[in-house]
Amino acid sequence: MTERFTAGRVPEAGIAELFATPARWQAWLDVEAALARAQAELGIIPEPAAKAISEVCTLDRLDLARIQDGIARTSHPLMPLITELATAAGEPHGRWVHWGVTTQNITQTGDVLVIRRAHEKLLGMLSELLRSLADLTERGADMVMAGRTHGQHAVPITFGLKTASWLDELGRHIVRLRQLAPRLFVAIIGGAVGNFASLGARGPGLQSAVADRLGLASMLVPARNISDHFAEFTGVLGLLAGTCGRIGREIYTLMKTEYGEVEEPVPPGTVGSSTMPQKRNPQLCQDIIGITAEIRALVPLALEAMGNEHEADHAPSMMFDVVRRSCVLTGDALTRISVVTGGLTLHPDRMRANLGLTGGAISAEAIMLELGSTIGRQTAHEIVYEAAQTAAATGQRFVDLVKADSRITDHLSPAALTAILDPSEHTGLSAAIAHGSAADARTVAVELESVGSGDSDCHG
Repeated sequence: MTERFTAGRVPEAGIAELFATPARWQAWLDVEAALARAQAELGIIPEPAAKAISEVCTLDRLDLARIQDGIARTSHPLMPLITELATAAGEPHGRWVHWGVTTQNITQTGDVLVIRRAHEKLLGMLSELLRSLADLTERGADMVMAGRTHGQHAVPITFGLKTASWLDELGRHIVRLRQLAPRLFVAIIGGAVGNFASLGARGPGLQSAVADRLGLASMLVPARNISDHFAEFTGVLGLLAGTCGRIGREIYTLMKTEYGEVEEPVPPGTVGSSTMPQKRNPQLCQDIIGITAEIRALVPLALEAMGNEHEADHAPSMMFDVVRRSCVLTGDALTRISVVTGGLTLHPDRMRANLGLTGGAISAEAIMLELGSTIGRQTAHEIVYEAAQTAAATGQRFVDLVKADSRITDHLSPAALTAILDPSEHTGLSAAIAHGSAADARTVAVELESVGSGDSDCHG
C-alpha cells in the first residue's frame, strides 16, 4: 500500500461501496431469489413462478427510479422493491413473490450477505497488515531502545518487542473474527414474529434451504428481536480499534520532536502547516487515533440496539447502521495503519541517544541483579536506589556515582560494570520474541490467504 500513498491521498479501503444502496438492494434480491427457488423445491410455490422470479432478481431488470419513488411515497424500505419485482416477474408468477415472509427476513438476511463481504475484506486487510508488521518487527528485532513504563525509562528493549505486542493482539482479533462467523452469518426466514406462522411445519426446512443456497447457517430461533450476534461483531471491531488506536498513539508519541525515534511516511509535497514550513506532522497517526475512537464509541450503541421491544421494533435499523459504520471506519483505520507500518522510518541512532538520557540509570536493574547475586538483592537494591535518586536530585551522572561507590566496585570490576552499563546487554529475550512473533504472524497471514472466502461458507 505504501507505493500508492502520495501526499494528500490514502488508498480507499473499499468497504463503503459494499454497503451502498445498490449493493444492499442486490443482496435483498439474492435472498428473494433463494427464497423462491427453495419454496419451489419444497412445493410451496410453483416451479415456473420460482424460475421467473429468480431470473429477474437483478437490479438491471428492475426500474430503479420507480423503486426510489415508491420508497419516498410509502416510507417503506422494501415494499416498492417487492412490487417492482412482482411486476418484472409478470403474471401469474409475480403473485408468489415474497411469499410467507416479512420485510426483516429479507433485509436482515441480505444485509448479512453484505456484512459477510465486509468481514472477508477486513480479514484480507488484516492479513496484509500482519505481513507489513512482521517485516517491521524483523527490522527492529535487534534495534535497542528505551523501554518505558508510566512514561519513564524502565529497562532496555528492542523496537521489535514493541511491535511484537501489536502482532500478538492483532492475532487474537483475527481469531475472534473467524470464531464469530458461524454465529453472525445466519439466515432468518421465520415470518412476522419468528414462529413460521405463515409457513407452518415447512418453515424450518425452508429457512435451512434458503440458508444453504446463500452459504449461511440457519437461525435456531428466527426471532426478529435477536441481535446479539451483530453486537458481538461490533464489539470485536471495537477491540480491534483499541489495538489500532494503540499503534497509532505509540507511533504518534515516538514521532514527537523530543523522541524522534520513528517517523510515519511523509511523501514529498506534504505540507504540515501554512505558517511553519518545518512541520512534518503525524497526519495518518492522528487519523488513526480519531477513527478508532469513533469505532469504540459505536460499541455502546450496538449494545443499546439489542433492546428490542416485544417481538420486533425499529432497533434492527439502528443496529445495521452501527455495523455499517464500524466496518467502514475499521477499513479506514486498517488502510492507514498498513501505510504507516509499511513505510515507517526508524531512527536507531536517536533510540541509542535517548537511552543515555538518564546517564546510565536505565541499567540500574542490571547492576542491582549482578550485585545482588553477591550481597543479596535487597541490599543491592538499596545501594543502587541511593545512587539513582542522588543522580535524579543533583544532576550527577548515575554511571559516575556507581563507579565511585566502593560498595559496588568492591564486588564488580570496572570491566564488569562497563559491560553491565551497556543497554544492549540487558534486553532479555526481546529479539527472540520479535523474531518468533514475526514468523507466527506470517503463518497466520498465509493461512488467511489460503482460506480466502472459506469463512463465509458457514453452515454451522
